[in-house]
Parts: sequence; structure tokens; C-alpha cells
Amino acid sequence: MKTLILNLLILASVIVVAQNKTYVTVYNNDLGVIKETRNLDIQKGISEVIITDVAERIDPTSVKAELAGTVIEQNYRYDLVSMSKILQKYIDKKITLRHTENSDIIISGKLLSVGSQPVIQKSDGGIEMISGLGDCLVSVDEMPDNFITKPSLVWTVDAEKSGKQDVNISYMTGGMNWHAEYVAVLNEDDTHIDLNSWVSVENNSGTEYKNAVLKLVAGDVNRVRDELIGSFQSSITFDSKREEAFEEKSLMDYHIYDLQRPTTLLNNEQKQISLFEKKNVKVEKKYEFTYNGPNQKNVNPQVKLQFYNKSDNKLGIPMPKGKIRVYKKSGEELEFVGENSIQHTPRNEKIDFTIGNAFDIRADFQTLNSQRIGEKTEEAEYSIEIRNQKDSEVEVDLLIHFGTYRNWEVLDKNFEFQKKNAGTIIVTPKIKSEGSTILKYKVRFSFM
Repeated sequence: MKTLILNLLILASVIVVAQNKTYVTVYNNDLGVIKETRNLDIQKGISEVIITDVAERIDPTSVKAELAGTVIEQNYRYDLVSMSKILQKYIDKKITLRHTENSDIIISGKLLSVGSQPVIQKSDGGIEMISGLGDCLVSVDEMPDNFITKPSLVWTVDAEKSGKQDVNISYMTGGMNWHAEYVAVLNEDDTHIDLNSWVSVENNSGTEYKNAVLKLVAGDVNRVRDELIGSFQSSITFDSKREEAFEEKSLMDYHIYDLQRPTTLLNNEQKQISLFEKKNVKVEKKYEFTYNGPNQKNVNPQVKLQFYNKSDNKLGIPMPKGKIRVYKKSGEELEFVGENSIQHTPRNEKIDFTIGNAFDIRADFQTLNSQRIGEKTEEAEYSIEIRNQKDSEVEVDLLIHFGTYRNWEVLDKNFEFQKKNAGTIIVTPKIKSEGSTILKYKVRFSFM
């Protein structure tokens, strides 16, 4: 009987399965749905069929099979072969330790226990306690029963006839995600961007999918969370064939993107594929201050970009959530100027996000006076000075929040404003280059 050397263990699967077609649908929330057709040789009546190369993070309760017969029982086997598990099976049986360099026998005997210090009983009755197996080859006589080398589904099938047949198998697995990445390049006067998008598909499910038909679903699908085990590090591959993009269509209340060619998703891989590229998208840059409380000094406004996802603005496509990075040309070079995340955005909606804080624009907020004029009434006067050190005039959006007061009234002011909502007004002053503007107002608050 051949000796099995565990450190050099290479096992061939005894089950050979032909796989014809694979469909992979990836969602945004650690979920993949795998649909594949396998050609299996099944015997008439009741027999055992082993399906290998399924995902390690498969949800066995989600498996659906279509075949000429019935799956009357299913077992998911994932206790993969390892040295420690084999040695557990060899308690009270013979094992042999050998030198790693020349394979000479160090000791041979009955294994009494396994752990940090395995204990072996020699043929003469003596006991050896091994401090570690790091410098040893461990040999056993044969592979114990019921060990597997890959996660497998084991079916008990009641088939109508013998012979090969196509079996459709589908299941859900954890360890799969995708997200969008956007790159925007601002033009010289910050009025237009060139926008391109990539999707990053992550496969940490525990198996690979060769020449798969890939679909990505955008939208938040509700799930009952029953955590699937496993986590892995990702390597990265890059697919730069931008002309081979996705085709988008609706799926109930979600959107689905079909890759227009087969692709291979290796295990522990992150793959990037082009989604779209759009030129000369109109964009608006805004500066925004928010006033929430008294006496703030040297406050810089947020720099915001906004554009409309409309066909007349070179877009008009459902845009999945993801990170958007913004660059601007500085001479011949592109320089990074900020990033943020955008949510799932349907067509014809506005996308608005902050990329940073302006350096050359500042404001001081000051409470000039505050007094109670009744049991439930208070009046206060405020001053806001906004300074612009840029070499061009700017317009800013100033949002003034009146907090939790249910009733308020602006009694006096030196500016025009719009009421944004029940607790906020918005002011849009223009400040000249190297100039400043002082806004003053008086408000009456009533407590309920």
C-alpha cells in the first residue's frame, strides 16, 4: 500500500463533471446567484451524485436542481482535508515521522494524541512527545474515509433513467460584491467634466467561474441576514477593453447590467470592467456655508459639484452607487481635487456631492445680541462676514438653520433670502474678488 506524504499531498477528484454554461449574477450586498448547466451521468433509481467545485460560501438551503428525476436528499460537505484532520482520524493508529531533507525515518508508532505536542507510542512501548511537526514529514498508510478536497454537494437522486443528462443547478453564495467607480475630469473653467465609470466585481466565494455570463444588479435587495462564513484577501486584475461595455435594462424595481461577452471570475480576485465613458457633461460648481450655531470663526465653505443625469446632458442612464473621484488639469498633468460617494441615481435626477473645502473663501459668524422678551419668546441679532481672496468674483450658498425652534420670524435683514424648509433659509450673496460682504439679520423665536 502506498504511503501518503501529507506535506506533499496532491489529490485528484474521483468525480469528473463536465460544465457547459455558467451564469453569475452579482448584487451589491455580499451576494451572488450562480446558475449553471452540468452534464452528469446518473443511474436509474436511487444513487449518489457528487457535485464538486461549488462555492465555499454557498447557502445550501438555496440550491435548486432541475433534472429527469428527484433529489430526495442533499448534504453539503465542506470539512476539507488537512493534516490536523487526518491525524485526528489516526488516533490509535500507526504514523511515521521522516526527515524533510532525506526522508529518513525519525520515529514510527501509534499516535496517542494530537495537539501542540503530539504523543506517539513506539513499538517497544516507549512514549515520545513531539515538540512540533514543523521539521518533519508525516506519513500515514492511507487516506481516511469520507474526506473531500473541495466543497461539494452530495445528492441522493431518484432518477427516471440511466445515462448522461443536462442538469440545471442554481444557488446563492456569499463573498460576491460589485460597486461602481467614477472618474471625473474638470475642464479649465469648471463647467464641464469628462466622466467615465468602471465596475469592480469581487469574487471571494471560494471557487472560480470560467467563461461566465456576468450580470450585475443595482439596487438594495432585501435579505434575511444569515451570515455565511469566510473572508479572503483580493488580488486585482484589470480589463481595459472599454468598447466592450454592459447593456442596461430594468429588473422589477432594480436595474441589471449585462456584460456583452463571457468573462472569467477567479477566486480571490477583483476585476474591473468598463461601464461607460461620457464626454463634456455639464456641471456646476458651488460654494456652500452652513450656519448651525453662534460665534464660528474662519469657516471655509464646502466645494460642491452637481450635474443632472439627463440625456440632454450626455447621460440619462441609471447610475449605480459608488465612489466618484474628481481630477483637474494642471498644465499637462491631472491633479486629484477630491472624492465622494454617490447613491443609486435614476435617470433625470440630480447628482450633488462635496469634494472638499475652499481655501480662499472664509466666513465669521457672530451673535450681536440675544434677549428674552417674553416667557416663550426670544429675539437675537446676528452678523456674518464672508471674505473672498480669489482673483474672481464668487457666489456662495449660505444655509442658515434655526435649529429646533418651531416658530421663527426674520424681523430685519440686509439681504434677500429664500425659505428652503421649515427650519432653514438660504442666502446667495456674490462677493467680489479680494472683497467681503457683511450680512446682518434679526430673528424672533417662539418656544412651544
